[in-house]
Order: sequence, then C-alpha cells, then structure tokens
Amino acid sequence: MSLAREEWMERETAHQQRADALTSEHRARSARGEKHPVWDFLFTYYAYKPAQLRRWHPGAGVELADAADRASWRWYSPGSSDDAVVPDAAAFRREKSELAGLIERMLRRTASRPGQFGCFGLHEWAMVYRADEHRHPVPLRLGQAGTDAVVEGHDLRCTHFDAFRFFTPEAVPRNRTPLSREEQPLFEQPGCLHAGMDLYKWAMKLGPLVPGELLLDTFELARDIRLLDMQAAPYDLSAWDVVPVPIETADGKSEYVRRQRGFAERGTALRSALLSAWLGDGARAAA
Repeated sequence: MSLAREEWMERETAHQQRADALTSEHRARSARGEKHPVWDFLFTYYAYKPAQLRRWHPGAGVELADAADRASWRWYSPGSSDDAVVPDAAAFRREKSELAGLIERMLRRTASRPGQFGCFGLHEWAMVYRADEHRHPVPLRLGQAGTDAVVEGHDLRCTHFDAFRFFTPEAVPRNRTPLSREEQPLFEQPGCLHAGMDLYKWAMKLGPLVPGELLLDTFELARDIRLLDMQAAPYDLSAWDVVPVPIETADGKSEYVRRQRGFAERGTALRSALLSAWLGDGARAAA
C-alpha cells in the first residue's frame, strides 16, 4: 500500500489534532505545575510525552510517497521510488529482537486466554494494605482499618506483575498466584485492566509500525481504564470529582465487572489490530 503525500499529510494533521485534544488538559495542568492522582499516571508510569503521542506513522509496510524528510527516522527504509519511505518491521526485529519477541508473546498469549473477572480492582487496595505511607497522598475512603478489612475479606487474584510488584509485603502472600517478571507472559489475561492499559505501551514501543490512529485508540482505552482503576481504588478522590465505584459492596462489584468486560472487549479488538498492523493480515487469525 502506498499513500500520496497529500493523503498521508491529511491523516497526519488529523492525528495531531486528535492527539492535542487528548492531551490538552494534561498540558495545561503541567504548565500550572498541578498534579492529578488519576491522569498523571498516563504520562508518568507510561513515560511518553504528549509530543510523542502526536507523531503520526502509517504502520508497517505502508509506503509514504514524497517523504524524504522521514528517510532518517528510525525503522524507516527506502520505498519503491525516489523520496518514498516505508516503516520496516524486519528492521525493527533485527535491531530489537528481544523486545519484538516479548511484545509478540505478550499480545498473542494474552489474546489466547479467557478473561478473568473476579479481581474487583483489589490490586490498588493491596498496595496500601497495612501501610503507614501510601502511593497517593490522599485519604482512604474507609480509613486504614476499613481498607485492611476489605483486603482480608477478599481473595486477591491479581494476574499482572506490574501491579503485583507494588503490593505491600503483607499483601504479597495473600495473592492467589505468586507472580514474577520472568513468568509475566504466562499469566497475562484480557480481563485485567492493566493488560488493557499496557496496549498503549506496546503500541508506543512499536513506533512507526503502528498506525497513528491505532496508537490513539490504545491511549483512549488506557485513559478510560485508568478512570475505573482509580474509581475502584480505596482512595477518597472527591476533591477531583472522582465518583467511587465501591467494590466492597455487591453493587460496586457488579458495576466494576460490567465495565471491566467492556474494556476486555475493546482490548481484544485492539490487540488483534496491533498484531495485524505490525505483522500482517495473517497475524490476526494466528492471534
């Protein structure tokens, strides 16, 4: 597939405008020196700047005509005509073979498993269990004793190592499954909120191999998941107008699972789209 300069520049402009809209509030807060316990995560834990998010790429194998200015860009190779370039999946795999293998394993293995929907977002509660200091300097909705009681009254079922690694020492042995970085691909599953958010991370790491429109779709999913992640957390975020989803109640659990299933469906579609854009149409069926 080849895009004429007028076509790809139109898509680039639309992408930049959409990216700017998605990051405008964060950029305004940053200019004022303001912190936000929900949204800063998208730019601190996922340490990609708004400028990176607004850079548009066409995706692997899509040739850009009259794009000599991109000839020196990483993982772009010469196209079929003078001044044409194309994002090169083979060049990425040659230079980043270990990373490419990890991303493919994570995407394929996560896609191959059924979603699990019984965790109720308790990973955030396990991060403050019996702790004197907390990750966010805001009050706990139920106080420390009430928060600890919720953890002790539930079965911790976290499957995501990058959430598990922030558990307090007292919470670690309460998790149903011990997790490790080495075994991370063995336990990732599509119902996990953080596995859904991480699609943004994998899309960013693949760089020009992912169409810009798909990158922004993964960012929007991460944004929407992050809100539920913190609504279901033990923190009192009323100062930021965050309405809690009280997972310590039956109604809260029901709402959490309903929205979690919706995110899992969106994540499944985006996971398949990433594999297809990166590795070709056959990757969708293989996933």
